[in-house]
Formats: sequence, C-alpha cells, structure tokens
Amino acid sequence: MAKQKRQFKVIIEQDEDGFFVASVPALPGCHTQAKTLPELKKRIREAISLCLEVAKIDSQYRANLRKFAYEPTFIGLETVVIKD
Repeated sequence: MAKQKRQFKVIIEQDEDGFFVASVPALPGCHTQAKTLPELKKRIREAISLCLEVAKIDSQYRANLRKFAYEPTFIGLETVVIKD
C-alpha cells in the first residue's frame, strides 16, 4: 500500500543566536531547530513523522491534536511603526 502524502504548514524563525527554529501549528509540540535551513528542513520532516507516529498509538496526543491544533490559512509578517 502506498504511503499517503500529507502537507503541513511550517513556521520558521531565526532566533537571537542565529539558529533557525521551526514549528508546525497543526501538530502541537512539533518543533525543532538547526544552524542551517537545509538541516532544519530535514529535522522538521523527522519531527513531523515522529509526531504522526505518536498520534497513531497515543490517544491523549490525538485528543490534544483535536483540541489545540490549527491550520493557518495565512501567515504574515508586518512591520508596524509607533511614534513614542
């Protein structure tokens, strides 16, 4: 049987130490970090796979997915200037 392909939106930020940090809103607790973007992409795929495996065997995690997960339709970044 062929594996099902699934898509997930991933939020990527760069922290103050220069590390890239990724999180998956649809999978609460699914996040990782790396020094480079290529390494981050590899690691977030691994993290997603692990979260999906846990969801198969852990009913509490599945319940949390239903309760806390969200799938954003838009993710944006805007600079807002405020005069003091």
